[in-house]
Amino acid sequence: MEQLNDFGTKEDLCIYRIEVAKKDLISAKTLLSIEDYRGANNRAYYSIFHAINAVHALDGQSYKKHKDAIANFNKNYIKTEIFDKSLGRRINEAEKIRHASDYDDFYIANISEAKEQIEIADNFLKEVEKYCKSRINE
Repeated sequence: MEQLNDFGTKEDLCIYRIEVAKKDLISAKTLLSIEDYRGANNRAYYSIFHAINAVHALDGQSYKKHKDAIANFNKNYIKTEIFDKSLGRRINEAEKIRHASDYDDFYIANISEAKEQIEIADNFLKEVEKYCKSRINE
């Protein structure tokens, strides 16, 4: 676990990461439209990952490893029910699908899976954005 650098506030970093997550989601939708389902799965997952890291930024935390970021999010935000427990399962599934899409030679991504991953990312990003805005405006 690393502390954040002093190049802006925690809030600035949170907002930046949300914007990155939004761009990843746009990319996922674009890739879906050209029938690149593997790519869409990848970008949908990264939208989730950057949204998770936006939340961590508000706590002054940063994780280099995906598994650490997800594990700490699950521990601090899912188990404590700040975010709905069902999101924890969806995040873990999105990570597995992204990994398979990126690394398994014979993995066949399909349109329904890609659409589902994009929907999960979109809903998650909305929840994170709402949570972060409420924390920033405290």
